[in-house]
Amino acid sequence: MPLFPTAPVRIQPYLGYRNRDRLVITARALRSRENTFAKSGRWRAFRTMVAQFASHEVAGLPVTLEIARPGGVSHQHQGLSDKEGFVHFDIRLDPEWDYAVDPAWETVLFHWHNEEGEHCAEGHVLAPGTATQLAVISDIDDTIVETGITGNFRAVMRNWRRILLEMPEERLLVPGADLFYQALGGGAVQSHDDAHAGDRQQATSRPFFYVSSSPWNLFSYLVAYIGGRGLPLGPVLLRDWGLNRATFGSASHGAHKRAAITGLLAHYPDLKFALIGDDSQGDLVAFGEIVVADPSRIRAVFIRKLGAASSVEEEAAKAAIEQAKVPLWLGEGYSEGHDFLASMGLLGDDEAEAIVEAVDKPAQTPDKPAT
Repeated sequence: MPLFPTAPVRIQPYLGYRNRDRLVITARALRSRENTFAKSGRWRAFRTMVAQFASHEVAGLPVTLEIARPGGVSHQHQGLSDKEGFVHFDIRLDPEWDYAVDPAWETVLFHWHNEEGEHCAEGHVLAPGTATQLAVISDIDDTIVETGITGNFRAVMRNWRRILLEMPEERLLVPGADLFYQALGGGAVQSHDDAHAGDRQQATSRPFFYVSSSPWNLFSYLVAYIGGRGLPLGPVLLRDWGLNRATFGSASHGAHKRAAITGLLAHYPDLKFALIGDDSQGDLVAFGEIVVADPSRIRAVFIRKLGAASSVEEEAAKAAIEQAKVPLWLGEGYSEGHDFLASMGLLGDDEAEAIVEAVDKPAQTPDKPAT
């Protein structure tokens, strides 16, 4: 039963991305309150997180997407939310939609009508730059934060408690992840008032994309975590999620990630990618299949080891990546950052050298979160 059955219909924009020919962005029509994740006690945190899963999806809502080239005339595209509330836009762009020199977030606008009248919400679309040669695809779960959304039953139950009772700022960051990721490029969406379609803001120096098996209900939570920890912001590709056998299986996670990564590679045929993940949900196997399919597109693979012995499938994936001559690092932390960045030719960057020095220092023990 929805927690806010009479709340006005609102649109939740997700972060989009584009190349020179196509713009892809999704939003969701919901009856729920706006997402806020301020630290304000366990009971308030619990209510906030329950609301993410108890929202009422609205089907059949007409949604208009307004897009424009910077300084150009705006264009409107019509969409209709499906039975899960999602409205997907995959728009063919005219030849004049080129890139800026550096990656940028471009503003789009969503328009809809509810019981209170006409409404408008900003969306953001990531566009690489003409100078961009490398992009990064990263896992989230246990790569930068221990989300606990998947795993064995005991782990799921333990970590659901964390998700329901801890705000993003309270979640533990994997030591060194912020410094390591900043070495690859920093930046964030800086929202501003009275935005117009086509407005452009600085993005990461190298485009970032996050792929996770977490449900779309956690989008705002994960974006708040990424932004709050100073990690490079990028489109977050999640999935529909249910409490069933497939949800808990690493093969299912791998299939979702392979499909998402393959889609990004196809969308950006001129870019090479670095892949970052961990060994808790089949990332190594999924990355191995990506490498075997087209090793020329992958510059390097980094897998954070969580201590478990490698499976037969993971050993086979490791051998396949090495045979393809794609640099592969397996480590318990990001102290191997120096070699990983060197493999992608980034150690000539002053910012990378400075960050690598910081990463190689012993990580400070984070404060233990309240229970």
